[in-house]
Amino acid sequence: MSNKLANATNLYMEGIRDGHALEAVTKYTGQRYTQHSTGVRNGIDGFVEFFEPFLKRCPVRDIKIIRSIVDGQFVFVQAFQDINNGEYKWVTTDLFDTDYDDKIIEHWDVISAFEAQPTKGEGRLQGPINHTDLDKTEENKNLIRDFLCDVMVLGQKDKLSKYLQHEELAVYQASDVSPLDSYIGGYDQVFKIVGQGNFVAAYSRVIDNGLEVARFDLFRVEEGQIKEIWVNQEPVPPKAEWVNGGKF
Repeated sequence: MSNKLANATNLYMEGIRDGHALEAVTKYTGQRYTQHSTGVRNGIDGFVEFFEPFLKRCPVRDIKIIRSIVDGQFVFVQAFQDINNGEYKWVTTDLFDTDYDDKIIEHWDVISAFEAQPTKGEGRLQGPINHTDLDKTEENKNLIRDFLCDVMVLGQKDKLSKYLQHEELAVYQASDVSPLDSYIGGYDQVFKIVGQGNFVAAYSRVIDNGLEVARFDLFRVEEGQIKEIWVNQEPVPPKAEWVNGGKF
């Protein structure tokens, strides 16, 4: 495990799962910690201010990192959280920026409720988890970049078959999220794309029925086409509710 991924993972595990918020955020963040989770203020104090009451309210915390990407200075993780023995279950997708010491200096996230799907195993979390094709990282990132630009931003439906085969595509998402086709042309901005081998993650601003949505798409690429997509999205709250610079 790289130092960057270890620091991001340990912030989750030691800071949240194990309940050592102050110790972990002090140990694993750099000279600044810019926050984009809109309810959490910037800096060490903001992290502690938010999570210490959470830790008291939620004494039982089971957290697992399901998939991850390390790409240059950036780390992406997909996590599953089971809080208070099933009282709350969440899928969280996080993007971290790191400094020259591999410490975390910036954080973006999307969180949504997890719904088990008994007929489909782990539902939104099922599917491959291992990296392959590490030599194709840049090729796969370019494929996803072109797909998002051509299809999801510009709405060029005629190019769908270039990037994916509908009969083979698996999309894992919450039951209240519309099918992928309904978002074609609705992506307003693709903020960041990171990749490692066959996995590529994109963080985007999407307009869904007139509402602003923050959305992570995690893609698995095989033989030059998109084979699987894990979707995680949440509405962007009103600006009056932010305590930092916002989701993006």
